[in-house]
Order: sequence, then C-alpha cells, then structure tokens
Amino acid sequence: MNDAKRENLTNKIIIEFSKTLEMFNLNQLEARLFAYLYLSEKPLTLDEMSEALGKSKTSMSTGIRSLSDVNLVTRVWKKGIRKDLYQANSQLFKSFMNWYINKWIEAANHQKDSLLEIDKEIRHEQDNEDASENLANLEKQLKAIIQFHNEVEILFRDIKQE
Repeated sequence: MNDAKRENLTNKIIIEFSKTLEMFNLNQLEARLFAYLYLSEKPLTLDEMSEALGKSKTSMSTGIRSLSDVNLVTRVWKKGIRKDLYQANSQLFKSFMNWYINKWIEAANHQKDSLLEIDKEIRHEQDNEDASENLANLEKQLKAIIQFHNEVEILFRDIKQE
C-alpha cells in the first residue's frame, strides 16, 4: 500500500473515531488529537502533532494537557530526545470508561448537593410560615429527584467496581 493510500485511510479513521470521542465530551481538537496519537506507531512531540493536524503548537499543548489530566495520554521519555513526547494510553475502553464514569459520579454528586441546598430552603420556608400543601408536595418531588441522583451515583460506582 502506498503512503498516500495509508494516509487517506488514517484520516478516515481519525474522522470517524473522533465522532465517537466527542460523545465523551472531548472537544473536536482533543478528539482528533487523541485519535491521531492512538494510531501513531511511536510517541510524538508537540511539533509533530502540530504539523500533522495543521494546528498551532499552543493548541496541541492545551489539548495534550486536557487529555493528560484525564489520563488518556502519557508523557514518555526517550534517551537522547530533549523534547517531551506523548502517547495515547493503549487500554482504550478502560481509560475512557473510568474517565466517563468518574465524570458521571462527580456530576451526580454536584447536582445532588445543589438539590439538598434547595431542600434546606424549602424546610426553612415551611418553618417560617404555615406549611402549605404546595411546599409539602414540592419537597416530596424534590426528595424523589434526590433519590434519583443517589441511584445514578450507586449505579456508576457499581459499574466502576466491575
């Protein structure tokens, strides 16, 4: 297979794989960068990534930092090379699922905390005035929403354990 054909197929894979990665809340650049690194046969410098993807070195640095923060890429060292090299983590499914599950748990907890604050406000209002049926019904519905968030968190923690 000639180099042009291989490059064309690689670009098609990057485009399609990036669409999947964007469903995990990566922006378009991060998704393309990860896909490119995953397909790369060797660790790459920011300059190499910049040239290959046609983006600035600053954009590559920002993208790599984001991907590194969620443990999708790793900085590697090679003797005799002074520039930082990066490679995609090879355990693709595990890396993405751990990251995504942690995001869900974090989001569920954040929302639950916000809802609990609203629950405090409702109870405070009930203490200050006659407990109206409207507030009691609202509080009952809020409790169900909080329970939903608890169940989402439990589900994702169970998935994480498997």
